[in-house]
Amino acid sequence: MNDPSSTPAKRKLPIGIQTFRTIREEGFYYVDKTPHIRRLIDEGSRYFLSRPRRFGKSLLVDTLKELFEANEPLFRGLDVHGHWDWSVRHPVVRLSFGGGSFKATDHLYASVMAQLDAIERKTGATSDLDTAPERFARLLESLHQGSGQRVVVLVDEYDKPILDVLGEPETARANRDFLRGFYGVVKDSDAQVRFALFTGVSKFTKVSLFSDLNNLKDITMSPRHSAICGYTDLDLDTVFAPELPGLDRDAVRDWYNGYCWLGEQKVYNPFDVLLLFDERRFRAWWFETGSPKFLIDKLTQRGVSSVDLDGMIASDELLAAFDVDHVGTEALLFQGGYLTIRGEENLGGKTFYRLGYPNREVRQSLNDSLLRAAAPEQSLREGHGARIYRLLLAGDLDGLEALLRSFFANIPHQWQARNDIADYEGYYASVFHAYFMALEMDVRVEDSGATGRLDMALLCGGRVYLFEFKVVESASRGAAMAQLRERDYAAKYRHRGEPIHLVGVEFSRKTRNLVGFEVARG
Repeated sequence: MNDPSSTPAKRKLPIGIQTFRTIREEGFYYVDKTPHIRRLIDEGSRYFLSRPRRFGKSLLVDTLKELFEANEPLFRGLDVHGHWDWSVRHPVVRLSFGGGSFKATDHLYASVMAQLDAIERKTGATSDLDTAPERFARLLESLHQGSGQRVVVLVDEYDKPILDVLGEPETARANRDFLRGFYGVVKDSDAQVRFALFTGVSKFTKVSLFSDLNNLKDITMSPRHSAICGYTDLDLDTVFAPELPGLDRDAVRDWYNGYCWLGEQKVYNPFDVLLLFDERRFRAWWFETGSPKFLIDKLTQRGVSSVDLDGMIASDELLAAFDVDHVGTEALLFQGGYLTIRGEENLGGKTFYRLGYPNREVRQSLNDSLLRAAAPEQSLREGHGARIYRLLLAGDLDGLEALLRSFFANIPHQWQARNDIADYEGYYASVFHAYFMALEMDVRVEDSGATGRLDMALLCGGRVYLFEFKVVESASRGAAMAQLRERDYAAKYRHRGEPIHLVGVEFSRKTRNLVGFEVARG
């Protein structure tokens, strides 16, 4: 653990604070991101960055604003301080779409014009133009001429006016087309712009949104900039050292670390870490702040189950396949922060990424959300979950069968109303998988052995449970257990010296319910 004599004093936790000045002047913890910022500015001038929500993008934007405005006192003691010309002050145009509603196209226009109006009042620039792109271009020109320095353009939450209305394609397309023309001003005004950064959650295809601004360098997947947002293990062990005593360090890492954008270091979502330090409890702090309903609806509509998620393979094209008319499954999961990169491989000159859950928080919470989409009402579902855990710890498979029969009896008529079940076996296996993953058990799906691929292995309480799922009718009852025995899936686990339970689970396509639950020792 930490040496108390060398641990710095506690500071205030910047929960929800996105203003760099407030953090520096009022004694909040701050992880110095200026080495990353300095590298960004030294290497180029036009950037795009995508990161999940609550990952520190707004604070990054605000830090850049203060830096280019040469507010030197705020940077004393930070890496950039001795490497910056504080005599040069650039005008900054900062636009943010993080607040407000964009349910109608005129809402977006009103937001843009109000923000331009506020900047004009503050800077003394004037314009009588009532079209947004032209007014934006005039503002950049006026600021450049008035100051003698080129302008810095910072756009935060650039994509929110589209994401807010993805369920209303016509409005989403209108907002996208408006923003395409508006953002394109930055390229047309190249002579007036010193630096530009666009940040958001999603990465819309360049053709759809940035076709008029095709000189942006996308640093979303740049290893050099992978830790520009978020906290590293080193940050926790140094900057936040005073907060660590009393917390299980391995548990902190298991719950919240794991996000990867190809850099050497994995990072934590800052919101999770700050709430953990404040509340001193492990909980799905980040996941609970945003409803994944759109995500869950899309996964359900496309037949993507819990089983499919961990270990997905995606190319660069799939990770970037995000537009109003086509939201790629892999892009939706990756850009939203529900899956991260676990590995990469080059095949025939093309890069493929293996995706997986970043950490326990997301793995457990996402599976619980998938289960909620298919399961009965919440109190029954959560009561079942706790009982399942106790039954497995006790090795009570008779009790498990009774509970699961009761559970599945409540699903089909509710689920059928929303979905056309094409793969019954996959659906029921997915519900099983989501249940156990939501309980944070050691679940291994489609576990390969010498004789074939087992549907699901579960290690719990010093016992091994091997599940095989089948959709059968009366003539083929017993097929699941027969496969478990014939292929001797238990052989792979006998070296553990733990009790092995074979569980053949069978469902009926006709009744859409559990009709067989056969148990044997392995």
